[in-house]
Amino acid sequence: MTSTTSPEPRAPAAPGGDRPPPSRPRPATEPTSGGTRGILARLLPPPGLRRSAPVLAALLTVTAFCASDVVARSHPFGPRTRSVNDLGNQYLPFHAHLWDLLHGRADGGVLFNWRSGHGASFLPDLATYVTSPFALLVGVFPRDRIDLAVYVVTVLKLACAAAAMARLLLTLRPGRWWAAGLLGASYALCGWSVSSATYNLMWLDGLIALPLLCLAGEWALAGRRRFLGVGIVAAAWTANFYTAYMATLAAGLVLLLRLWLSGLPRRQGLAAAGRAGLTTALGMGLAAPLVTVVYFGSAHASPGRFTGFTPVSTQDLLARLLPTTYSFGSPALFVGTTALLLALALPFVRSAPPRVRAGWTLLVAVVTLSMQWGPTQLLWHAFAAPQGSSYRQTFVVCALLVIAAWHALSYGPPDRRALAAAGGLLALIAAVAGRSDLVRPLAWPVLLLAAAGALGGLFLLGRPHAGRPLGTRRRSLPAVCAVVLLLGTQLGEATATAAVATRLRLGHMDDYAPWGQRRQQQAEAVAEADGWPRYRTDPGREQTVGNDPLMVGGQGAQYYSSHTSDVLFRTLTALGGGWTSGGRSLQSLDNAVTDAIFSVGARVHSPPDPHQNWFPQDGGGVTVTRQDVPPLVTVRPTGTGASVFGPSPYRNQELLLGARVYTLPRLTVRTGDGKAARRAEGDRPGVRLDALPAGTATGLPTITARCAAGSEVYLWTPHLAGTARLADAPAGAPTGRFRSDSVSKIAAMQRLGSVPASGLLRIELSPNRPSTVPDGAVGCLDTARLRTAVERLTATGATEVSVSGGTIRAALPEGSTGTAVVAAPRIAGWRCATGDASAVPAGQYHGLIAVPLDGTSNRLTCTFHPPGLRLGTAVGGMSLLAAALLGVLTAVRRRRGTGRAPEDGLYKRA
Repeated sequence: MTSTTSPEPRAPAAPGGDRPPPSRPRPATEPTSGGTRGILARLLPPPGLRRSAPVLAALLTVTAFCASDVVARSHPFGPRTRSVNDLGNQYLPFHAHLWDLLHGRADGGVLFNWRSGHGASFLPDLATYVTSPFALLVGVFPRDRIDLAVYVVTVLKLACAAAAMARLLLTLRPGRWWAAGLLGASYALCGWSVSSATYNLMWLDGLIALPLLCLAGEWALAGRRRFLGVGIVAAAWTANFYTAYMATLAAGLVLLLRLWLSGLPRRQGLAAAGRAGLTTALGMGLAAPLVTVVYFGSAHASPGRFTGFTPVSTQDLLARLLPTTYSFGSPALFVGTTALLLALALPFVRSAPPRVRAGWTLLVAVVTLSMQWGPTQLLWHAFAAPQGSSYRQTFVVCALLVIAAWHALSYGPPDRRALAAAGGLLALIAAVAGRSDLVRPLAWPVLLLAAAGALGGLFLLGRPHAGRPLGTRRRSLPAVCAVVLLLGTQLGEATATAAVATRLRLGHMDDYAPWGQRRQQQAEAVAEADGWPRYRTDPGREQTVGNDPLMVGGQGAQYYSSHTSDVLFRTLTALGGGWTSGGRSLQSLDNAVTDAIFSVGARVHSPPDPHQNWFPQDGGGVTVTRQDVPPLVTVRPTGTGASVFGPSPYRNQELLLGARVYTLPRLTVRTGDGKAARRAEGDRPGVRLDALPAGTATGLPTITARCAAGSEVYLWTPHLAGTARLADAPAGAPTGRFRSDSVSKIAAMQRLGSVPASGLLRIELSPNRPSTVPDGAVGCLDTARLRTAVERLTATGATEVSVSGGTIRAALPEGSTGTAVVAAPRIAGWRCATGDASAVPAGQYHGLIAVPLDGTSNRLTCTFHPPGLRLGTAVGGMSLLAAALLGVLTAVRRRRGTGRAPEDGLYKRA
């Protein structure tokens, strides 16, 4: 009898459209049928244990990142601060304010912040900076360990991003669990992450969101876990809508490619795309209460100063693929040499279907090129030019490189031909990148070691041929060595790259000391002097960071946010205030008149921050000065708000105060050799001064003028960079420190002392770069007149003021007429009412909140409602209702037996 064998069952199509031939040999990592397993066979545990991949990815990430800070001697493992740029200026202070909110110590609430900018909408800042679930962890740390709390949050976010990517890779295609863990760590420790996102830690939520959103897309393909997908989209857009937008675009591109590779019929493909679109729409709808508030907050924000997009050169672009390269203005594409080699090898991996090789390679190339073209660059940034780095979407390319690497490895280790081609392409990239200044000497030994380790590991991994028995330790040793070599390579070059980025950031950006004695003294001084809401306590002109009130308490003008209101910016600038970051970071204005206008009754004075070296350091400690000021709500005569601000900040201050208190003397400006300074025209009229050599102590440019003896001298030179002081001033007299540049910074008006008995004042200037002294730069304040104006405003102002969250209530003298003015910027969202009348949108009095009075009521109530909150709440409610109805319909269909998902191979694996 002739025996017959039945044909081998045909394997179902995989998500990538690859259908293995019937005679395809068993992968080298699968267990043999005889029950004997080698060491290599154990590297692929049963499906139930594949949760090990996310754990491995997280452990690798945490180990490498913390090791890099140990190498760089960065906080908390060394003396070097990690609070650079906006991390110190914005994000740490907002996390500190979140701590205060969680512990009931904040001035204001979730909707309004009374500490910053003389009163600012807080919900847009909350949604932009601290709505990540991880941010809540700061509440379990002591207030004075806020730096450590934010570092722990950063590490946890990186670990979660690595775990999420490892989970996604195993969902896209089955493969080695340790390889998924390695590539997950490659993604979390990509160049964008370690060089840009670790000090913009809310961007790390987008790093986590991208693989999770891709997982939601896979579930949409399979018709499974719809509500979990909706929750993921909502969580991503709530945590950080900015990077979530980019991640959503990227996940959409991945989904479209997966649909094309799957080979589904058009009807099923459209149904899957419709499910994904509905999931995205419902998730974004649930996040709408925050997203709409952020949108309107941005619409009312200071316009800032933005530069046009200029793509980087090809050599700089390719240089950022290599380890230990760093720059602020180029895309950090580093994902590790192993992942890069695998991605480069993908087009040559013959075991992968041609559509898979072409599709993923083309997607990586197209998205990379989209970063270099202005229109698509703008698309990635939600059609708003970024202020700062132009390549914030780089993590998308890093993710695609890692996914492409996974597809190259999941079909089996690349053969020698593919590795040779990938090595040649890497050599070509290195040769072109070698012409870039971004490649420093350290990059070459790190690259050579990493390339040798990666190529050697991949070569060893491919040595055991498919179908060969794996039961002996001798035959499995190359695979074990390969895994150890690949993991060690990844750890080593990721640690080196992160350490170099940490060290170089300190040389390229402003940095700030962690919480220490200076801030502790400031916080104690503010707490002792605090009298809110009877008066404000300003934490001081000599700021430590751009958001000092959030860090040390008080209620000042300082405010640094993407949502700094335009009305506050224009008002403070007109009054002589200074700012940095193109107008998004407003500074305190140490001026007796503006203190009276904004009811600043106590002011902290600190020496210059010793951590900074902008100017010579003065001695002294933290002190507090007090002055009598009007209440937060004052009453002005009818018709006094009709005038508009002019070019002189002294006259503008008088306009808001309602009294003439300054003398503006005629000035004479001379250069160091006694000659008249030449005039400068254009948008900065005045006289121009050249920079002086460092250390110049004699022959300084001077300003001379005459004023009444004993009056206070103020100098307004917004475009001066350097110092100014009264000549022959006694020891301890203040020195004005001015910081300005051509675009992003202007200096604030500063007090220089008192006019001598002779009435002749002479101001010596020490410009350290070309500067301009405007006409009317000097103002002499008559303090007696100021006291009279303050007494008048106090006598007619509110007799009692109370503040609760975003509501301010005031009791006014009986029969008050004219205009009630609240000493807070009239930002969008304020509504006011007198007596029992209905609330109406507040008026404006030179940028401040104004309410007309008719003498019939002595009670005033103003309440703040964030613009966009009602709209967002309505959209969120409708989305929640739609999700609930969808759930009911799904349950009904399942009870009738018509709601089961298709059971073909694609959906089973998804």
